[in-house]
Amino acid sequence: MNEKYAPSEVEQAARDHWNACDAYRVVEDASKPKFYACSMLPYPSGKLHMGHVRNYTINDMLTRQLRMKGYNVLMPMGWDAFGLPAENAAMKNKVPPAAWTYDNIAYMKSQMQAMGLAIDWSREIATCKPDYYRWNQWLFLKMLEAGIAERRTQVVNWDPVDQTVLANEQVIDGKGWRSGATVEKREIPGYYLKITDYAEELLAAVADPSDKNFLSGWPERVRLMQENWIGKSEGVRFAFPHAIRGEDGQPIQDGLLYVFTTRADTIMGVTFCAVAPEHPLAAHAARTNPALAAFIEECKQGGTTEAELATQDKKGLATGLFVTHPLTGEQVEVWVGNYVLMSYGDGAVMGVPAHDERDFAFAKKYGIAIKQVVAVEGETYSTDAWAEWYGDKQRGVCVNSGALDGLTHKQAVDKVAELVGTKGLGEKKTTWRLRDWGVSRQRYWGTPIPIIHCDSCGPVPVPEKDLPVVLPEDCIPDGSGNPLNKRADFLNCSCPKCGAAAKRETDTMDTFVDSSWYFMRYCDATNPEQMVANGTDYWMPMDQYIGGIEHAILHLLYARFWTKVMRDLKLVKIDEPFTKLLTQGMVLNHIYSRRGEKGGIEYFWPHEVENQFDASGKIVGAKRKSDGSMVDYEGVGTMSKSKNNGVDPQELINEYGADTARLFVMFASPPEQTLEWNDSGVEGAHRFLKRVWGFGAKHAEAIKAGGADFAALNDDGKALRREVHLVLKQVSYDYERMQYNTVVSGAMKLLNALEGFKAEGQSAAVREGFSVLLRVIYPACPHIAHALWTELGFAAELGELLDAPWPQVDEGALVQDQIELMLQVNGKLRGSIKVAASADKATIEAVALANPEFEKFAEGRTPKKVVIVPGRLVNVVV
Repeated sequence: MNEKYAPSEVEQAARDHWNACDAYRVVEDASKPKFYACSMLPYPSGKLHMGHVRNYTINDMLTRQLRMKGYNVLMPMGWDAFGLPAENAAMKNKVPPAAWTYDNIAYMKSQMQAMGLAIDWSREIATCKPDYYRWNQWLFLKMLEAGIAERRTQVVNWDPVDQTVLANEQVIDGKGWRSGATVEKREIPGYYLKITDYAEELLAAVADPSDKNFLSGWPERVRLMQENWIGKSEGVRFAFPHAIRGEDGQPIQDGLLYVFTTRADTIMGVTFCAVAPEHPLAAHAARTNPALAAFIEECKQGGTTEAELATQDKKGLATGLFVTHPLTGEQVEVWVGNYVLMSYGDGAVMGVPAHDERDFAFAKKYGIAIKQVVAVEGETYSTDAWAEWYGDKQRGVCVNSGALDGLTHKQAVDKVAELVGTKGLGEKKTTWRLRDWGVSRQRYWGTPIPIIHCDSCGPVPVPEKDLPVVLPEDCIPDGSGNPLNKRADFLNCSCPKCGAAAKRETDTMDTFVDSSWYFMRYCDATNPEQMVANGTDYWMPMDQYIGGIEHAILHLLYARFWTKVMRDLKLVKIDEPFTKLLTQGMVLNHIYSRRGEKGGIEYFWPHEVENQFDASGKIVGAKRKSDGSMVDYEGVGTMSKSKNNGVDPQELINEYGADTARLFVMFASPPEQTLEWNDSGVEGAHRFLKRVWGFGAKHAEAIKAGGADFAALNDDGKALRREVHLVLKQVSYDYERMQYNTVVSGAMKLLNALEGFKAEGQSAAVREGFSVLLRVIYPACPHIAHALWTELGFAAELGELLDAPWPQVDEGALVQDQIELMLQVNGKLRGSIKVAASADKATIEAVALANPEFEKFAEGRTPKKVVIVPGRLVNVVV
């Protein structure tokens, strides 16, 4: 074998071998335990980044090690290929999104293959292909039939210049990202999926450990994020009566302004009500109030999501309208607030400035009265500044509240529910933060919604026999709206009901639809007749899901919902899709920047600068190597192309090999923690692999001739075996808990032990130790391990490394004939002694007292006491 490690040759030969024998194709096999391990499918943006490398290497290590343990393991891959970035790239490069997407898929797939990932490519899917998205359309129609999907209006961001709907991230300071036009809010029709029908079940699995589907294999923080997003709230929904009449002469909303609150105990502190800009009372008041009409128009330029409203400046304007307090009969002024969403609850909130921080700030800003109605013993209330205890419902009791005085929060809520119920104005109610999922997107590059619009019949579902509705792949968006509206060959069709001329729906589906079930399609990826079939019965639920924390809410929630819908439609037999979840940490790197004369920020690659350090060794700045000019150091942050701090995996593979890249990202940090990039760490990983190769080459003959005669080993050989099996025991445990950084540490300990061993006449121990080392590092570094395994004859004895048995700990090897004990004299370390492992106390004492080191330091004094700590030390007190 070659004495020098040549990564490119080793890795190409290994991949050629695996491709020739179709090593990673997986079929259902009832004779083996199954394990389905899956990484979240990537968006084909153009190139892999180090986050991808880390994610997929975690999955690959899990897959390879479990296969060695006898599992039938599935590791598939696909592409989340629809979405807005492809349209943006198409406008920039003037190419169809399809061409850009397929080119990127081809390149990224070649990078994955260069990494040596054990992916079953026969199951590859791309969500932009008709054979995949036809099933999006099919299930959507089934949801329509079942009443889970329905058509209603939705509020969107509308760019009046580009004549298109914008995603929230395309609205910058209230203006369209491309046109710069002031964005409007518009209500347009769209399709919604009733995820709220599943709210209780979705919540129970993340919040109730007694629930049969509780996701105990998920990180606690992810369960909590889901619980908060679902947001179950128990409170009282009640109405403020009024006599405000619309233009038709009828009371608006039947003369009742409804609100929901979890703090009904503060009802006597209401000093205003706030309604959404789209609320009927706001529209009524604006007809005769130009200032209010202008304010409502201003509100329409803001965000449409709860997250955006939470961060924007809270603004309001009085309507001049009043409603009646349901318990006191007092008149309460109605305001329009930009922080109130029409789509949440009834589009109105009660304002209790004394006990709600947002209302307090709003009241102080606009001079609205503040009335304390909750007190906490030992605390003093002041309207000068907000204090945390003002909102404390656990310690507070009602004051200044008439019949509620002295009641605790729970008692007061019950009493208020009783009082408004007696008046027919309200009742206890449970509400949810979760809202139904709007899946209509007014964009081109996505799954066409299978609906036909007929002037006579209205919206008509596309017949199942006509699926898929195929998206034209040659459109090039130009920013002037959805190009499908200009494609007569797509748009014009006949009504399936009456045969009259009709138009296709040009809205496409939210791309979260594509990623909500792809993991099930992997199980039956090539089935043209069914969305899912027997493969799903075998593989699901998924045993281990791996992906970033950024997907902890929406993607995972939608995937759980989609699974439950498929279950209820008798397509699958499971309640939850993912048994275990690992959210891997981000890959970080140093960030260097400098602000230019015009205010723009220029970023520099780490290799372009030389760090400046303070006295403690901390980086405080940097200089450009090219001209010595100063550069600001921003610390470490997530790798990003925009900040010039990414590392191209392909460059790393070209220079050091894929195994080095894989080894570094596994060794540098535990999988769930962030990883800080370190060039010297990469070089260290490469040096380790060179040492592994060098040891194999140097001891090739001894390893090949080693055999398994352990009875003839001398003490050194037995000591090596003991070290090997101690490390193997720990490494096997670390594999089980997916702590791959300590797996690599274990491999390094094994190599150190082998390199420090005198192999003459002890080849059995060397052969066994090296075979264990190769199997330990194989999941992380499959190419080099495969080459050495084959070259040194292990494949002939134990079979292909792919399916070689995972090494078993020999408990007999852990038993020591002799043990070493530290020798202390008067508590100070003075040497060591060796005794038989079975030696009794008297024998140990005798050996210790006969030791030359004891005689030297005792200086002739008689021992007063001998203290023995079993297995560790002997302390002689003189």
